Amino acid sequence: MKLIIGNKNYSSWSLRGWLAAKQSGLNFEELIVHIAGEEWEATKSQQGEFQPSNGKVPVLWDGDVVVWDSLAIMEYLGDKVGRDRFWPKDDEARGMARAMVAEMHSSYQSLRRNCPMNIRAKVAVELSDETKSDIVRILGLWAEARARFGKGGPFLFGTFSAADIFYAPIVSRFVTYGITVPGFAQAYMQAVWEHDWMQQWIDAALSEEWTISQFEIGDARENGA
Repeated sequence: MKLIIGNKNYSSWSLRGWLAAKQSGLNFEELIVHIAGEEWEATKSQQGEFQPSNGKVPVLWDGDVVVWDSLAIMEYLGDKVGRDRFWPKDDEARGMARAMVAEMHSSYQSLRRNCPMNIRAKVAVELSDETKSDIVRILGLWAEARARFGKGGPFLFGTFSAADIFYAPIVSRFVTYGITVPGFAQAYMQAVWEHDWMQQWIDAALSEEWTISQFEIGDARENGA
């Protein structure tokens, strides 16, 4: 298998696809592309391995099978290795986990715009009311998942699962922008941040030389721009 991902410092969807591939336990080759580079702009419109996704990342190639979109990638991998590797076994917990993943996949546009993922940055930004509402909603879901289903470990549903894969970039955003969260959320964020796979991703992001100015909004605001 081959997984095509974007810049590790900025690409939240690539992080989700990569964590899903790691969670599957399957071997895969990792190919990183600079999503704002001239070479990528020229390459992604050509016929070939990038074209099926219309130039978006992540993309998973498995022989003749090509899957794009992080949620589709995770579901495809779940079919290959067994869904219990990604989802809680309990019906009630699994139902909530699926709903939380779907909501993350389709929602929180204000938070995405106001606080783009930037692992290297540590800045403060002025949060819009819509972004604050997104944060409150996320913290409420985290609290409910932890209270109802989190007794088996430090993650949302106890053990590391699909929900943690999809909310890992939110943890990164909260760290980058110094979002104040209650104690239970701090403990959860620490568990995600210190996970071996997250540490691998973070180390790689910190060593990247690429910079994408449109995702450096936090730095611009911090410097008065």
